[in-house]
Amino acid sequence: MSSDAVKQSRALVRLARWTSPAIVATVVVLDQVTKSWIVATHSLVPLEIIGHDIEFRVARNSGGAFSTFTNATFVLAVLAIGLSIWLVRTLRRSTDRATIITLSLVLGGALGNLADRVFRSPGVLRGHVVDFIKVGSFPSFNVADSAITVGALLLVLMSFRSSGDVAEPA
Repeated sequence: MSSDAVKQSRALVRLARWTSPAIVATVVVLDQVTKSWIVATHSLVPLEIIGHDIEFRVARNSGGAFSTFTNATFVLAVLAIGLSIWLVRTLRRSTDRATIITLSLVLGGALGNLADRVFRSPGVLRGHVVDFIKVGSFPSFNVADSAITVGALLLVLMSFRSSGDVAEPA
């Protein structure tokens, strides 16, 4: 490996050290702040953004995406913990900038929703996720769901590009 390649690799590792935590923290903070705000101000009355087409309407989701697995809240929380550990391990080994960004979005979203499962009622690892963004007849979602979706879609798109320096899963 040439000295330029070593320098570039070290620069990417330094970038990953601050980029990933910054993205994850931003997603979690935005997710939790928006959920707290909507629950405190609009739990009873939805906030119409564009008529009834786009509105903020509080919904509590005990299940997974699109309210699936509603009787498996504990299992979903444990799976989120496992996924988060796997993502952290994979991120620590990754040197590809795009992979770091996309996995950080997914991790931030997973941790945002996991925070709801841990800290919201009805109890630890049984808490309901607060969804509040309602677009037409599409199921309600939140900032964490958006980060997960964007990260996952970008990962799929990246899979079509030529092979890069992407870490193997841990």
